[in-house]
Amino acid sequence: MSTPSKQRITKTFVLDTNVLLQSPGAIFAFDDNRVVIPEAVVEELDNFKKDKSENGLNARETIRTLDALRAKGKVTEGVALPGGGDLRVEINHENSTLPASWDHTKPDNRIMKACIALRDRGESVYLVTRDAILRIKAEVIGIEAQDFKNDQAPHLDEQYTGRFIMRVPEETIDGLSEHGVVDLPRASYSVDLLPDTSLVENQFVTLVCAWNSKKSRLGVYRKGRIELLRFERTTPYGIKPRNAGQRFFLEALMRPVDEAPLVIVKGPAGTAKTLLSLAVGLEKTFNHGKKADREFRRILVCRPNVTMDEDIGFLPGTENEKIAPLMRPILDNLEVLVDSDPEERYENEKELATKIKFLFDQDIIMTQAVSFLRGRSIARHWVIIDEAQNLTPNQTKAIITRAGEGTKIILAGDPAQIDHAYLDSRTNGLSSASEAMKGSQMCWQVTFKDEESVRSPLAAEAASRL
Repeated sequence: MSTPSKQRITKTFVLDTNVLLQSPGAIFAFDDNRVVIPEAVVEELDNFKKDKSENGLNARETIRTLDALRAKGKVTEGVALPGGGDLRVEINHENSTLPASWDHTKPDNRIMKACIALRDRGESVYLVTRDAILRIKAEVIGIEAQDFKNDQAPHLDEQYTGRFIMRVPEETIDGLSEHGVVDLPRASYSVDLLPDTSLVENQFVTLVCAWNSKKSRLGVYRKGRIELLRFERTTPYGIKPRNAGQRFFLEALMRPVDEAPLVIVKGPAGTAKTLLSLAVGLEKTFNHGKKADREFRRILVCRPNVTMDEDIGFLPGTENEKIAPLMRPILDNLEVLVDSDPEERYENEKELATKIKFLFDQDIIMTQAVSFLRGRSIARHWVIIDEAQNLTPNQTKAIITRAGEGTKIILAGDPAQIDHAYLDSRTNGLSSASEAMKGSQMCWQVTFKDEESVRSPLAAEAASRL
């Protein structure tokens, strides 16, 4: 057994099961402090180990980590961790006192018992859990509790937006219009009043004339200079960009895959994230010359929901039949694209449905559950991950690393609208990927503003008020 010096350990962090199910590496994230895993957590990991979802995958990874540490000594007494602290599996403490109304056999409450026992032993105890209710219960009995913060993005209003507004001299705007590229002017400042005014690679820029705010130009910062947008006036499938956010997003989508293999878009409902993603995808697969010359083989659409991993395997029917209800918003957008005349679009519902069915029958568009992407290597696909804010960081990583040669991935969603029980605006996979890929030459990003919602006046009003 190898036990580190007790003098170096200042805090005891008790990990809840949900932390390990989302971040198996959390065991190693507490420097030279003590990490405690209650026996109740070990039992819950055992219950998840055969699960085919990401929870099962992470449970098995955690179990392998614990087994490797067990080989170094007795985990019930403390095993040294690489960061200088130690890890201990804590057995139940039946004599610890809980409120009489609490169920003592419930795993959460057994974890609380272990926390009480460690505190009574004189240790400085912190419960680490992503369950807000458990944090509240911990406060009730006087235990410090916190969320796992190592994989958290900044607060929503501090996250990277991929866009920047600058006041510049008029000659800078004229130079960009005339030459298509311009050096970053020294005499400029941020309209957004951001604390860090330095631009990063592939960041979109709105240049506004310093003495005439009506004169402006859109560009993108690349390799130390500002380039004029190449595709600002492009109208894929007849869709015209209506605002700066849509023009930025369209630019990222239209750029060739060797320049922009990953696009991350965030924003409220009605900003045309899905519509534009499908429109450009169809333009580059279906309308892009002969089949052999097309830039992408097909469009692959995944729209995760929070329970898909757990119950999709038990639903009746084929894979497509199981996920069909989740794909209804995709079909709604396709209706707009396959018939561009809004006045006649719904005159013949049967004909409209036939046009959409053709796209699926010819394998131009495919839909798939996120959980089924694991293990694949996807080549020359246009991959749209809709509602990506309901992915965990590990799921997002797994999706991006599935990209084969010539594949472009679009992660789209709204970090302010999350349905996952243990995710929020800072811990979801969309925000996590956005912050991690900030400044990468291969990643282009844009965040839509509330006022850029174009679905309807009501949708825009609701997005800003509700």
